[in-house]
Amino acid sequence: MTATAGSGTRSGQPSAAHPRRRRPGVVLAGAGLTLVAALLAGVWVGALPLAPGAVVATLLDRLLGPLGIDVPGGLSGTEEAVLLQLRLPRVLLAALIGAGLAIAGAAYQGVFRNPLADPYLLGAAAGAGLGATLAIAYSPVQSIGPVGIVPLAAFAGALVGVGSALALGTLAGGSHSPTLLLAGIAVAAFLAAAQTLVQQQNTDDLREIYGWLLGQLGKAQWSDVLVVLPYLGAACVVLLLCGRALDVLAVGDDEASSLGVHPGRLRLMVIVAASLATACAVAVSGLIGFVGLVVPHIARRFVGGANARVLPVSLLIGGAFLVLTDIVARVVLAPAELPIGVVTAFVGAPFFAGLLWVGARR
Repeated sequence: MTATAGSGTRSGQPSAAHPRRRRPGVVLAGAGLTLVAALLAGVWVGALPLAPGAVVATLLDRLLGPLGIDVPGGLSGTEEAVLLQLRLPRVLLAALIGAGLAIAGAAYQGVFRNPLADPYLLGAAAGAGLGATLAIAYSPVQSIGPVGIVPLAAFAGALVGVGSALALGTLAGGSHSPTLLLAGIAVAAFLAAAQTLVQQQNTDDLREIYGWLLGQLGKAQWSDVLVVLPYLGAACVVLLLCGRALDVLAVGDDEASSLGVHPGRLRLMVIVAASLATACAVAVSGLIGFVGLVVPHIARRFVGGANARVLPVSLLIGGAFLVLTDIVARVVLAPAELPIGVVTAFVGAPFFAGLLWVGARR
């Protein structure tokens, strides 16, 4: 048992014995306040700066107006339109996507016991990329109802990619982690090759395709928030409920079975929920890398390696992280915008290198 627990620590689930990790409630509250502060900064900062007090007054007026309470001191007509129609949906969507990718990454790292696992591990990114590429290149329509055809195609592609990896892994050897990882690599390579073939045959669409692949939130609308929210919310609830079971699974399949946890069923549930969260995120934002890799490690620095603590803290920090990253993408080259995937790569790549360096020293 001791050796198993030690291997769990080496696999990215460090001990929670450090004094800094004994107050998860305080950390959770701090992460929540950080998310609120990031959301407020996201609606204040931009090419058109908005007065913080006027923003708060406008939001309160909108919330309390149906109750007959008027809040004075709000924004002017143009500024209010910028806040409510452009900036607020973008900020909320960034928070949802960051939270979804972060909790999916934490779940993948927990279920595979691999600190370098990320949300795109089982072919979600390759499937979404192929779906979006096919829609951009061949779709005769731009939308189906209020939802764009590219997000729908990316969502379907991500689900197909993960489903194919799960099916291949099950046929090859069941729900064991190494088998699923190899299946994900094989499926991702095949889908990436198919995407490259489509791109070569449709060179006129390459700019739009690469713009989507690099991640973007500039076209965020309320319809995107409303479409993503129920699926992403359901996936996050499932993952949060599985946190303690993942901690039991970390001691080994035999021990977990003796404690009443079904390892295969738990892995499948966690992988499906994390993949659904990833599919929702990439469908409306494109491929935004490193969020699901970086944020769970930040969370573990504060609360240790227990998944029951890491998952909720990752969710809150992930939302704040992507909102703040989006602010950088908006203002660093204003009035132009950097693709948000480029900004997260600038942050995540050095962090990834640091993980490798620390691992080599250990």
